[in-house]
Amino acid sequence: MFKILKKLNKKEMLYILFCLIFVVIQVWLDLKLPDYMSNITSLLTQNSDKMGEIVKQGAYMMGCAFGSLISAFIVGYFASNISASFSKRLRREVFSKVEDFGMEEIKKFSTSSLITRTTNDVTQVQMLIVMGLQMIMKAPILAGWAIFKIVDKSWQWSIVTAVAVVLLLVMITILILFALPKFKIIQTLTDNLNRITRENLTGIRVVRAFNAEKYQEKKFEVANKELTSTHLFTGRVMSVMSPWMTLLMSSLSLSIYFIGAKLINEADMMSKLGLFSDMVVFSSYAMQVVMAFMMLIVIFILYPRASVSAKRILEVLELNSSIRDPHKDFNNKSDEVGTIEFRHVGFKYPDAEEYMLENISFKVNKGETVAFIGSTGSGKSTLINLIPRFYDATEGEVLIDGIDVKKYKQRELRNKLGYIPQKAVIFTGTINSNVSYGVKDNYKITDEVIKKAISVAQGKSFVEKMEDKYNSHISQGGTNLSGGQKQRLAIARAIARNPEIYIFDDSFSALDYKTDLTLRRELKKHTKDATVLIVAQRIGTIKHADKIVVLDNGEMVGIGTHEELLKSCQVYQEIAYSQLSKEELENER
Repeated sequence: MFKILKKLNKKEMLYILFCLIFVVIQVWLDLKLPDYMSNITSLLTQNSDKMGEIVKQGAYMMGCAFGSLISAFIVGYFASNISASFSKRLRREVFSKVEDFGMEEIKKFSTSSLITRTTNDVTQVQMLIVMGLQMIMKAPILAGWAIFKIVDKSWQWSIVTAVAVVLLLVMITILILFALPKFKIIQTLTDNLNRITRENLTGIRVVRAFNAEKYQEKKFEVANKELTSTHLFTGRVMSVMSPWMTLLMSSLSLSIYFIGAKLINEADMMSKLGLFSDMVVFSSYAMQVVMAFMMLIVIFILYPRASVSAKRILEVLELNSSIRDPHKDFNNKSDEVGTIEFRHVGFKYPDAEEYMLENISFKVNKGETVAFIGSTGSGKSTLINLIPRFYDATEGEVLIDGIDVKKYKQRELRNKLGYIPQKAVIFTGTINSNVSYGVKDNYKITDEVIKKAISVAQGKSFVEKMEDKYNSHISQGGTNLSGGQKQRLAIARAIARNPEIYIFDDSFSALDYKTDLTLRRELKKHTKDATVLIVAQRIGTIKHADKIVVLDNGEMVGIGTHEELLKSCQVYQEIAYSQLSKEELENER
């Protein structure tokens, strides 16, 4: 917890100092009230008419109470500012850190967990700060100052107060020991609930198609019940504190007055008035001491959960990305443009024993179209993902324009690429905002560029039928679009960037054969000066590529044109003949 609080900036530290000053003022004003009450008590026991003086002392009490209220408002204002600005910055840091992660780091956390850490966990820390600044500071100052005020009044009363404080601390310790383990798992259970909710909403069509609503409800109910029961347990444990505090405070007041009555009864007439006044004042100060410890109880309730949340946030912030920019700039001028080369590349996933790719070597020249094909799990997408550095090669080198991709800054590297993933990702917004998504240095995506890109991607027909055409609203995840429409918009997004290199990771799978053929013809015209890499399952999609790389179990078992591979590569033959007959392969154009 203290580690994360080190992230407070200078302005927030200054505000904390202001909080401390006004807390001291507030405590001083609160502790002046019993003094004025003692004066009023003394005046009331005198026979002479002192009404004016009593009113004066009462006015002083009102002034102290009002001053304490104003101080409390000021402390609350500064505490709210500190907690709000700190949590805002913390959320931004977590979000930015996640954006910098490579795929290796992303997979260490579930999506639901990252969402919880950015929202609920930060909120827990924020609550502790806003409450802590008002109570952690005030409690020890109030307790210490009040004890100092009463320590010389009566040893009998002091012992009773000390016993009450010890009993209070014992109860707090017992409750925390019971509740702390549960606090530690609440955030994990929240992650699980978010995961199940997200799965259900994301897969709602499949859920309904398979009549699995009851099954999903049962899954949610189990997670919800577990989280609820944990919350109830901690709530019930902590709820014991309220009646215990009421009993303790009432018993303390009764004990003080009982002892006071005995002392007054045994005292001489001259001392009775002084003892009565001391008893009233001591009772007020004793309540202040107990109130100070009550404030600490609130912190003890908030701290365990906030501490767990802080630890979870730091797990994200302290995790270093495996994909980093080079420490030094280098001369990236090269005679080669638009080339891609794999030199003896091997790759295995973190913590995996077996290599996913082994000894992959080939070169793609500018303007060439190279396709990758192979059975499911052969490593096609993994190979493609090494180019934009979603992962780094375990062995060998991946070069663009003759330079190792690890020597590029990530922004510079990805400026060269137009990437279309297997699953078309569409963002909430409009057609325009999705196609013009992202930034490419020194290049502006105009409305004309967007329209041209959509036309090349064969999306013009459906876009112009929409109510607002290019400004039509797109729902989260593109749920108001079909799979083929989303895929065409994703392709248009890459085309609009006008990159040196296009990467199509099985990006034509949702298109019908006619649209696929038309799109590839238009794409061939538009990308004649660019390098194109295509991962595909259909022979018809890749048969006209300049080179086809055949993968099998992570190894490159063939490279050449469609005609060459039909003659020389058994794996390619098996794939081709599983899709088309010999006559179709010979006659297809």
